[in-house]
Amino acid sequence: MAKPSSHKTLYEWLNGIELPCVEEKVKKGREFVTCRYRWLNDVPLRDGKEAMHVNWFEIEIVRKGGRVTYRNSFVTDLDVSADNVAELAACGRARWKIENENFNTLKTRGYHLEHNFGHGRQHLAALLATMNLLAFSFHTVCDLADALWKEARDVIGTRKRFFEELRIITRYLVFPDWSTLIRTMISGEPPPGLLRR
Repeated sequence: MAKPSSHKTLYEWLNGIELPCVEEKVKKGREFVTCRYRWLNDVPLRDGKEAMHVNWFEIEIVRKGGRVTYRNSFVTDLDVSADNVAELAACGRARWKIENENFNTLKTRGYHLEHNFGHGRQHLAALLATMNLLAFSFHTVCDLADALWKEARDVIGTRKRFFEELRIITRYLVFPDWSTLIRTMISGEPPPGLLRR
């Protein structure tokens, strides 16, 4: 993503230039919108002789009546043309959506990622953030590959609630193995003879 506030030199290059433009009508729900694409190849990312040159493109979604409901711009090292600008914009939007949703998950769904920053004098913040990312990765693998885990997540609901119940149940009961713990979370009933803390 390339914002005017963070890429001033790039936008100075774009200012006053008549940029190539492609428009296409796309059906969104019940209505048609206009997707407008503009681009420019080989522009400096920042000021100076050693500045990296990139290819810039922008997408605007225009609703009926000319109201712009979405605007975003991106940079790439791929050549941008009328033939590929729509596909590049779709890729940029998809990447932004994935990043945004993952970061929101890490902040709000039980991982508390923002609370780890600022702890420690040298490496503790980085260590805690790395452990959070590893946990998120392992939990995502479990979501994809472990049938019992998926069933428990379906029964319990949100990821945050799942972790709260996992924390609570393991505080009071000692489980002989992982599958017994997950089956207990699914059924809501611990097996007989389970040790209590």
